[in-house]
Amino acid sequence: MFLQFEGFEVTTAVDGHDALNQARAHPPDLVVMDLAIPGIDGWEVTRTLKRDGRTRAIPVIAVTGHALAGAEARARAAGCDAFLTKPCLPDTLSREIHRILKLRPRRGTRR
Repeated sequence: MFLQFEGFEVTTAVDGHDALNQARAHPPDLVVMDLAIPGIDGWEVTRTLKRDGRTRAIPVIAVTGHALAGAEARARAAGCDAFLTKPCLPDTLSREIHRILKLRPRRGTRR
């Protein structure tokens, strides 16, 4: 919700299949991927996005509550451009989005 207040258009997917279908139908500027998404998990959704010529260039930020040893390396190997652990503060996610999209934070957004 806070991303909408920052001026981003946000859509959500109910599961991995929905995420793939949405990304292919309307490629977003960026994906915030919960690695534990139902159905096809976030690891496989990311690998599939990165193998598809239509979606390969879409940056993916992995978000997970299961930060086990090697999880970040595994996420990056799947094609994720950034890795965040839950709980993730809104400012942290916002900074990563701005960094990846090379956008300047809006006024009032903490650095």
